[in-house]
Amino acid sequence: MSDYFIHESAIVDDGALIGQDTKIWHFSHVCAQAEIGKGCSLGQNVFVANQVKIGNRVKIQNNVSIYEGVTLEDHVFCGPSMVFTNVKNPRSAFPRNTSNDYLRTLVQEGASIGANATIVCGTTIGQWAFIAAGAVVTKNIPAYAIVAGVPARIIGWMCECGTNLKFKEQHSECHQCGKNYVKDAETITKVESIKA
Repeated sequence: MSDYFIHESAIVDDGALIGQDTKIWHFSHVCAQAEIGKGCSLGQNVFVANQVKIGNRVKIQNNVSIYEGVTLEDHVFCGPSMVFTNVKNPRSAFPRNTSNDYLRTLVQEGASIGANATIVCGTTIGQWAFIAAGAVVTKNIPAYAIVAGVPARIIGWMCECGTNLKFKEQHSECHQCGKNYVKDAETITKVESIKA
């Protein structure tokens, strides 16, 4: 008996590595060379390609395809119908379908991607960043940034707990969880405490 759950309508190819307590729901497909960590949830109609690496406690909502070249670190959230790409210049007449053709996309720990957002390949989304619903990410996103729009632009900053951060003299303390941050241009760093 396995220590993970696969719905009877889902397909998990032989060779795929699935972590303990992970749940794979209706009509999803995980390819043979995919790696999925512990405690993940893959909603209905999720596709995970070969060579994809998914960390622990990742939540992938319905209708999301994770294509080759994409890595999701621990605690990443992918909202319903959000889109990853893996080729910058696709042409049907000139197929680009080998590992050498795919640009790498990295979603770092704790980042959230909203419903219907698009992540253009070759980008890195920083730790605990928040991509708004419908945004189109075309460049790297720094840690803790909130981005929205087409193309996505920084509109604010967010704590690990999901609360908007307000900075005063380059410092912020989350009013919800008490975590402290310092800001230097577009770099946010979590610190143990804010020095007076």
